Amino acid sequence: MIFGNAILLLLVNPIFNTMQRVIIICEGETEQEFCKTVLSPYLLSKKIQIQAPRIKKSMGGLVKWIDLKKQITMHLKTDVDSIVTTLIDYYGIYTKHQFPKWVTAQKEIDKVKRMELLEHAMLEDIDNKYHYRYIPYLQLHEFEGLLFNEIDVFYQQIPEDEIVNKYVLKNTFEQFPNPEMINENKETAPSKRLQQIIKGYNKVVYGNILAECIGIERIRAKSPRFDNWIKNLTEAKG
Repeated sequence: MIFGNAILLLLVNPIFNTMQRVIIICEGETEQEFCKTVLSPYLLSKKIQIQAPRIKKSMGGLVKWIDLKKQITMHLKTDVDSIVTTLIDYYGIYTKHQFPKWVTAQKEIDKVKRMELLEHAMLEDIDNKYHYRYIPYLQLHEFEGLLFNEIDVFYQQIPEDEIVNKYVLKNTFEQFPNPEMINENKETAPSKRLQQIIKGYNKVVYGNILAECIGIERIRAKSPRFDNWIKNLTEAKG
């Protein structure tokens, strides 16, 4: 599925046939909706069209690396001019998922270096003939962390009576100037904080509302790993 009006543009304007195509394998519906409503228009302006399928085996939710690897390889084989990448949360990965170099990576205290180690291992586990078209990416720690970008966005987009824990909201912004570093603890992960902050929190609905209001440029400005991922996607050539 090609998002938005891109399919119409492809039909009526031949220039779009020369666009770079990127396939983003999404962990779930929240990431897929983000790709559809926020990321796709941004990349389309840079002559990049995207597809954002969910992980096939689970149709939302993490699977063992061997199953994710099969899907990555399938896209690389069948979409021969496309760049393939992932949008999955480090927060949800466990030993049981058997990601390459997982045990080694857990010994790395620096979380950014840990992600780099895991992503490099993911790349190395794919046939090297596809390396130039595969960009592994893990969201540290969780996609929802990107939503803690500007505190004013919460007050602008969420009705006042639905913000039920202003202390947690304020404390999160004061504690984490880089929202990607909001930790992966089961009680204090980004999604858990949002559940505490917003009454009746729905991750897809509220995630989309907040992400659209923030916009890609502001997300990139505060989230260096995400920024680097977008940079890699815009510079990649299939």
